[in-house]
Amino acid sequence: MRTKTAGGLLPIRGLVLVLLLLGVSGPPAAGADPARTRQEIDHLMGYIAAAQCRFIRNGKAYDAQTAREHIQRKYDHLQSRIRTAEDFIRYAASRSSMSGEPYRIACGNQTVRCADWLHEELVRFRRQTGGAD
Repeated sequence: MRTKTAGGLLPIRGLVLVLLLLGVSGPPAAGADPARTRQEIDHLMGYIAAAQCRFIRNGKAYDAQTAREHIQRKYDHLQSRIRTAEDFIRYAASRSSMSGEPYRIACGNQTVRCADWLHEELVRFRRQTGGAD
Protein backbone atom coordinates (compact mmCIF):
# COMPACT_ATOMS: atom_id res chain seq x y z
CA MET A 1 0.00 0.00 0.00
CA ARG A 2 1.31 3.45 -0.88
CA THR A 3 0.34 6.98 0.11
CA LYS A 4 0.42 9.92 -2.32
CA THR A 5 2.73 12.81 -1.47
CA ALA A 6 3.53 16.04 -3.31
CA GLY A 7 6.61 14.43 -4.83
CA GLY A 8 5.09 11.07 -5.69
CA LEU A 9 4.44 7.93 -3.71
CA LEU A 10 5.71 7.21 -0.22
CA PRO A 11 5.57 3.64 1.04
CA ILE A 12 3.63 3.27 4.30
CA ARG A 13 6.74 1.75 5.90
CA GLY A 14 8.61 4.96 5.13
CA LEU A 15 5.82 7.04 6.63
CA VAL A 16 5.89 4.97 9.81
CA LEU A 17 9.66 5.35 10.01
CA VAL A 18 9.40 9.12 9.54
CA LEU A 19 6.78 9.37 12.28
CA LEU A 20 8.92 7.29 14.65
CA LEU A 21 11.96 9.44 13.93
CA LEU A 22 9.91 12.57 14.63
CA GLY A 23 8.83 11.12 17.95
CA VAL A 24 5.18 10.70 17.03
CA SER A 25 3.92 7.74 18.96
CA GLY A 26 0.85 5.63 18.59
CA PRO A 27 -1.93 5.05 21.05
CA PRO A 28 -1.23 4.36 24.72
CA ALA A 29 0.35 1.00 25.48
CA ALA A 30 -2.12 -1.86 25.33
CA GLY A 31 -3.95 -2.05 28.60
CA ALA A 32 -2.49 1.22 29.89
CA ASP A 33 -5.12 3.05 31.95
CA PRO A 34 -4.27 6.78 31.92
CA ALA A 35 -5.87 7.37 35.34
CA ARG A 36 -3.96 4.44 36.85
CA THR A 37 -0.72 5.59 35.21
CA ARG A 38 -1.23 9.09 36.66
CA GLN A 39 -1.84 7.57 40.11
CA GLU A 40 1.36 5.50 39.86
CA ILE A 41 3.44 8.47 38.69
CA ASP A 42 2.00 10.67 41.45
CA HIS A 43 2.88 7.96 43.96
CA LEU A 44 6.45 7.71 42.66
CA MET A 45 6.84 11.50 42.80
CA GLY A 46 5.66 11.46 46.41
CA TYR A 47 7.99 8.57 47.17
CA ILE A 48 10.92 10.58 45.81
CA ALA A 49 9.97 13.69 47.79
CA ALA A 50 9.56 11.77 51.06
CA ALA A 51 12.78 9.76 50.77
CA GLN A 52 15.40 10.22 53.44
CA CYS A 53 18.06 9.75 50.77
CA ARG A 54 20.46 11.77 48.63
CA PHE A 55 19.89 11.83 44.88
CA ILE A 56 23.06 11.81 42.82
CA ARG A 57 22.84 13.47 39.43
CA ASN A 58 25.96 14.00 37.32
CA GLY A 59 28.16 13.36 40.34
CA LYS A 60 26.46 15.89 42.62
CA ALA A 61 24.16 14.97 45.54
CA TYR A 62 20.76 16.65 46.00
CA ASP A 63 18.09 16.43 48.66
CA ALA A 64 14.83 14.63 47.95
CA GLN A 65 12.74 17.75 47.30
CA THR A 66 15.25 19.14 44.80
CA ALA A 67 15.35 15.77 43.04
CA ARG A 68 11.55 15.64 42.89
CA GLU A 69 11.39 19.15 41.40
CA HIS A 70 14.00 18.25 38.78
CA ILE A 71 12.19 15.04 37.82
CA GLN A 72 8.87 16.92 37.69
CA ARG A 73 10.37 19.40 35.20
CA LYS A 74 11.63 16.53 33.04
CA TYR A 75 8.26 14.80 33.25
CA ASP A 76 6.44 18.01 32.26
CA HIS A 77 8.74 18.34 29.25
CA LEU A 78 8.47 14.67 28.19
CA GLN A 79 4.86 14.00 29.15
CA SER A 80 3.69 13.44 25.57
CA ARG A 81 5.89 10.34 25.21
CA ILE A 82 5.09 8.88 28.63
CA ARG A 83 2.28 6.31 28.50
CA THR A 84 3.10 4.15 31.56
CA ALA A 85 4.83 4.45 34.91
CA GLU A 86 7.69 2.47 33.38
CA ASP A 87 8.00 5.15 30.68
CA PHE A 88 8.09 7.79 33.42
CA ILE A 89 10.98 5.97 35.11
CA ARG A 90 12.79 5.37 31.80
CA TYR A 91 12.46 8.87 30.34
CA ALA A 92 12.23 11.21 33.34
CA ALA A 93 13.75 9.52 36.38
CA SER A 94 16.58 7.22 35.38
CA ARG A 95 19.39 9.19 33.79
CA SER A 96 20.70 12.61 32.88
CA SER A 97 19.55 13.85 29.48
CA MET A 98 22.75 15.86 29.24
CA SER A 99 25.42 13.30 30.17
CA GLY A 100 23.51 10.01 29.89
CA GLU A 101 24.81 9.15 33.36
CA PRO A 102 22.35 7.13 35.47
CA TYR A 103 20.77 8.84 38.46
CA ARG A 104 21.69 7.14 41.73
CA ILE A 105 20.10 7.10 45.18
CA ALA A 106 22.20 7.01 48.35
CA CYS A 107 20.24 5.80 51.38
CA GLY A 108 22.42 5.17 54.43
CA ASN A 109 25.39 3.08 53.34
CA GLN A 110 23.76 1.80 50.16
CA THR A 111 23.78 3.48 46.73
CA VAL A 112 21.59 2.11 43.92
CA ARG A 113 20.44 3.19 40.49
CA CYS A 114 17.36 5.40 40.69
CA ALA A 115 15.61 3.35 38.01
CA ASP A 116 15.99 0.16 40.06
CA TRP A 117 14.86 1.91 43.26
CA LEU A 118 11.73 3.29 41.56
CA HIS A 119 10.89 0.01 39.78
CA GLU A 120 11.04 -1.78 43.12
CA GLU A 121 8.67 0.78 44.66
CA LEU A 122 6.34 0.58 41.66
CA VAL A 123 6.05 -3.19 42.06
CA ARG A 124 5.39 -2.78 45.80
CA PHE A 125 2.76 -0.08 45.14
CA ARG A 126 1.00 -2.19 42.51
CA ARG A 127 0.84 -5.20 44.81
CA GLN A 128 -0.49 -3.05 47.62
CA THR A 129 -3.18 -1.42 45.46
CA GLY A 130 -4.09 -4.38 43.29
CA GLY A 131 -2.41 -3.09 40.13
CA ALA A 132 -0.44 -5.14 37.63
CA ASP A 133 3.27 -5.80 38.04
